[in-house]
Amino acid sequence: MRVVFLGAPGVGKGTQAERVVAHYQIAKISTGDLLRAAVRNKTSLGLEAKGHMDEGRLVPDSVVIGLVKEKLTEIPKPKEFILDGFPRTVPQAEALAEVLDGKGIPLDRVINFRVSREEIIKRLSGRRSCPKCQATYHIDFAPPKSDDSCDRCGEILVQRSDDQREAIEMRLKVYEEQTAPLISFYEQRRLLSHLNGAESVEDVYQELMRTLSVYQTA
Repeated sequence: MRVVFLGAPGVGKGTQAERVVAHYQIAKISTGDLLRAAVRNKTSLGLEAKGHMDEGRLVPDSVVIGLVKEKLTEIPKPKEFILDGFPRTVPQAEALAEVLDGKGIPLDRVINFRVSREEIIKRLSGRRSCPKCQATYHIDFAPPKSDDSCDRCGEILVQRSDDQREAIEMRLKVYEEQTAPLISFYEQRRLLSHLNGAESVEDVYQELMRTLSVYQTA
């Protein structure tokens, strides 16, 4: 199974990807995770990406495509994976198709998670994370036991710069301008399925599993 999870920031792609990965025991490739790791490690790509991420702008295609290509060579089962947050532009999608076709492993499906703009802003602006162990929380939906510290390691929680309202508005604007065209791109290739991401995590997961079961490899 080779699947792309598509949707605006905050629609729940990452949450659902973790559950599907655990169920099928396949690899998850998250460009968000790859970029944040590069920023933490202060690699040359991380330093280049940080300014774009802090302002809610997309990281240049050349950086993201390079990271994904590298990751595809590392996973133990290169024919089975979920791509979470990639591609984000049509050029990225074209580059991905070229790489996968060259390996003889084209995509099976693209799942588009749909959530209203108002709900996305509520979800993202309430997120908090631990800078030490990377645990994540939400002030409304999944609060820590203490108001400002991590349950796992006790570190003071922070709000990511790209989860502040101004950056969220910019991220959504960028998505609408640059990423939304991927819906037409994958519809034309008959790869797209829409999913209502506004339901509960469990309801979204059950509907997702019904959709993916058609494409499960033996």
